[in-house]
Amino acid sequence: MSDYLHRRIPVGVDDFKSLREECYFVDKTRFIKELIDERSKVTLITRPRRFGKTITMSMLYYFFTNENIEENRKLFEKTEIASCGERYMKELGKRPVIFLTLNDAKNMDMTTMIERLGRIMSEVYSNFLYLSAPTSPLTQVEKEYYEKILNAKGSQTEIEDSLRLLSSFLYKYHGKKVVILLDEYDVPVQQGWQYDFHKDAISFTRNFMGAAFKSNPSLDFGIITGVLRIAKETIFSSLNNIEVSSVAEGRFADIFGFTQTEVEKMAKDLGKSDNTAEIKHWYDGYIFSGQEIYNPWSVINYFQQGCKPQVFWLNTSGNAIIGEMMEHADNEDDEKLISLLNGGSVETIIDEAVVYSDIYTNKDALYTMLLTAGYLKATENRLEDGEHICTLAIPNREIATVYRKEIINRYRGKMSRTDLRNILISLTKGDDEKFSSGLQKYLEQIASFHDVANKDSFYHGFLLGLTAWFMSKYRIKSNRESGYGRFDLGIFPTTHEDSGVIMEFKVADSEAVLEKTAKDALAQIEKQDYIAEFLEQGIKNVWKYGIAFYGKKLQIIRG
Repeated sequence: MSDYLHRRIPVGVDDFKSLREECYFVDKTRFIKELIDERSKVTLITRPRRFGKTITMSMLYYFFTNENIEENRKLFEKTEIASCGERYMKELGKRPVIFLTLNDAKNMDMTTMIERLGRIMSEVYSNFLYLSAPTSPLTQVEKEYYEKILNAKGSQTEIEDSLRLLSSFLYKYHGKKVVILLDEYDVPVQQGWQYDFHKDAISFTRNFMGAAFKSNPSLDFGIITGVLRIAKETIFSSLNNIEVSSVAEGRFADIFGFTQTEVEKMAKDLGKSDNTAEIKHWYDGYIFSGQEIYNPWSVINYFQQGCKPQVFWLNTSGNAIIGEMMEHADNEDDEKLISLLNGGSVETIIDEAVVYSDIYTNKDALYTMLLTAGYLKATENRLEDGEHICTLAIPNREIATVYRKEIINRYRGKMSRTDLRNILISLTKGDDEKFSSGLQKYLEQIASFHDVANKDSFYHGFLLGLTAWFMSKYRIKSNRESGYGRFDLGIFPTTHEDSGVIMEFKVADSEAVLEKTAKDALAQIEKQDYIAEFLEQGIKNVWKYGIAFYGKKLQIIRG
């Protein structure tokens, strides 16, 4: 254990050489054996961001590249691949390898995106300066093209062809077919979607990848990683022999992310075996092709930060998708989100070959993106009439916390989180005056007359959204049967010592009858015996609120 305690936790390390020489190491080299035993010409692996795709691609680079062979061989000593036998180790250093990531291709318009991609390819070309040497077998025309890309002076068309041509140059020089490792291929497309140049980004990516991976005589095999399996007709239509390993199905399920066994071993090695239950609660719960997986980024950050659980995994692309979900959410979506935060599930059709624009009109596409981006997990995946029907749930407490914050941010308007917290605490303390005045100010900020024209659905929706703040300590139930009817909103504490809350909403016909309407709502709670479910759960103290709305005005009566 002492050796592990003196090795640093590999937060932010995406270079396999640095990982092996300096850091705690979780051995995933068995992936190399699986590729040698059986691989497709082109393999696409989709996983959420920060699940180890880049470090795994770096591992493949150091194993297969024909540069620095003996130095690289030391990196694989005493690993799983070394124990598999000499047959596999003989494959080390046998091929020229092109390794590039598009993770830094993050721009807000297509012009600067092309410039950035040109610089990325310039850096890639700089790894093979010997190709332009006087003794190189490349023709003068080929050397001139090489120099143009190296100096980041290529046109868009030349950049689109630069990966394929580099592979042909290397094949010509070495006489051996090339391995292409393309990491985070979908970043330009995601950026295009977020900043409204989606079609141009799709066109570039299709041309760039099609040239390199379709009918390329210089290609031995290629591995592509990303978050989303973008629809075949938009990018992969020209790739006929591609194997896909996704979140929902395919091989290599335990390669990206940590397994239960790996986390238990890490905790033991680091002297933190007593923390395994906490780690599981916060960072476990992902399911890739039926394999239970932990979020590796969050686990290693947890250990580095002194084993204090918090949200480590913030994913801007995923949060953009959640933002779209919030923006286009209706009352039914709010109900589903609250149900998910309560440990419930949503059943939907999953089609991983998604198109970004579909999320505006197709909720199945939206939930598919949330699944592939790591914000939901598939607890059940069955095939019916050729459709994948998945039962989706929130994986763990870390992701639940992210959802809760996003929901609160959507509904709090200009109010600070502290002010909102104080209003909601007054609700659970039975302080109806403070709750009423705070909620009145909040309603005036967030509600337009267009919103309140929808009446019942708006008022119910925004109060339901606000209660997401309680999700870490309470269970929220909406439109649930209890007693002789269905209450609007219930807040159930997780301990019997705390008070519960039951709310009934009504829309008044005029401002003059607000008080009477609120009293009627409170009377309905009593008449229908809505507190029955609370009493069944041993919750004896329940605050009852009758709430009446008229436009931006409200009246609250507490019982």
